[in-house]
Amino acid sequence: MSLHATTSQTVGPYLHIGMTWLVTENLVRAGVPGERVTIEGRVLDGDGKPVNDASVEIWQADAKGRYGAKGFRGFGRSNTDMKGRFRFKTIKPGRVPGPRGKVQAPHIAVNIFMRGQLKQLVTRIYFPGDPSNDADPVLSLVPARRRPTLIAKKTKKTLQWNIVLQGKDETVFFEL
Repeated sequence: MSLHATTSQTVGPYLHIGMTWLVTENLVRAGVPGERVTIEGRVLDGDGKPVNDASVEIWQADAKGRYGAKGFRGFGRSNTDMKGRFRFKTIKPGRVPGPRGKVQAPHIAVNIFMRGQLKQLVTRIYFPGDPSNDADPVLSLVPARRRPTLIAKKTKKTLQWNIVLQGKDETVFFEL
């Protein structure tokens, strides 16, 4: 007998049928400390068309920079709608330790799953105007002209952040 790696599978065309019960778009319960933020965006293909069968997952620290802290789960999932939209209500995370002992800027880790994609895409959301963005050890690895794809844009009520799968404004994705 020999062991072989199994193949990856996409989430399939039945995402909205089989995974809807796993959606967790509101990460904040009453009494959780931190600055409340709503992140809205769209998943778009290389032609700018919405991807209506994607699942966007986020993982983040609490406001004090702790993962899995009591009272704050830090994990959410949103499935895109027919216009490719997703949405999360959460808090701005605190800074966390990073590579070589450097402290990272507040950020949210993002995984994207969708039909036709054999492996999830991995990226991050950074917060606009945060002074620690300039010294973030991960963000500094990204060419300056591409960094805006990782930084949300502030609107009157929300943070806007789109995921562009390829093309001119392609979001920066990280290798696992």
